[in-house]
Amino acid sequence: MTDCETEISQGRRFAFGRNWRQFGQLIDETRIASATKSLEAALGTTDLSGRTFLDIGCGSGLFSLAAVRMGARVRSFDYDPDSVRTTKKLRTEFAPDSDWSVCCASVLDPDFVQRQEPADIVYSWGVLHHTGALWKAMDTACGLVAPGGTLFISIYNDQGLESRLWTEVKRRYNASGPLGRRVLVTGSLLYLGRNYPLRALAKLARGGAAAGGTVPRPRGMSRKHDLVDWVGGYPFEVATPEQVFSFCRERGFELRHLKTCKGGLGCNEFVFALDGRAEG
Repeated sequence: MTDCETEISQGRRFAFGRNWRQFGQLIDETRIASATKSLEAALGTTDLSGRTFLDIGCGSGLFSLAAVRMGARVRSFDYDPDSVRTTKKLRTEFAPDSDWSVCCASVLDPDFVQRQEPADIVYSWGVLHHTGALWKAMDTACGLVAPGGTLFISIYNDQGLESRLWTEVKRRYNASGPLGRRVLVTGSLLYLGRNYPLRALAKLARGGAAAGGTVPRPRGMSRKHDLVDWVGGYPFEVATPEQVFSFCRERGFELRHLKTCKGGLGCNEFVFALDGRAEG
């Protein structure tokens, strides 16, 4: 049993990989296209030919695949063995002949990190805040960016007291049995969706249609699996946009793209460029 699997069995970590394995069954060309489009928009390019792409915490492997489709040479790793297996399966199904390596490792493992070559693009969307050591993981991610390269990360927004309350929900989820988990997911769904009927009616009034459960979310994600990930996702840390910006600026990065959750619940997305004169 790996360290990750031990932590899951002891209720100290959410089974992220199990959730990604289930989501992986939904991945098709439509979701791949959505993921690719969002990656292109954030990076400001449709072509990554000749560039290296390091995916820290690859999850289902969807965005590693998107980078492959854009021409990058991709290295993916994840702490959860289930995520690694799901990513390898995705590679076999959609990119069997690509320059794409996948392995099981932790961004907090100094021996592993020391063996890694700096990458032109270091990508870690919604991952570093689940390591249990956010700022150490952030520092490592920054150090893996090649001079002149790009850091693309997203970090949960700090909502103060509400973030602390969600931390307790996540602790309880992982310490509970199947029934307790279902209760927490259902309660969270009702809380998070309390304004949805009004939003749906407003959208219909404007001539739109309410999104169904099978419609991919932006980035190709799934509402069901995102909900379970949100309720159970532990370890869990948060940061303000200002904290992330200051931390990266001190390490020679300049902000090139920012997409916030407008002060609410969710992730703030950042793309930073590293000064080409910086040491890798």
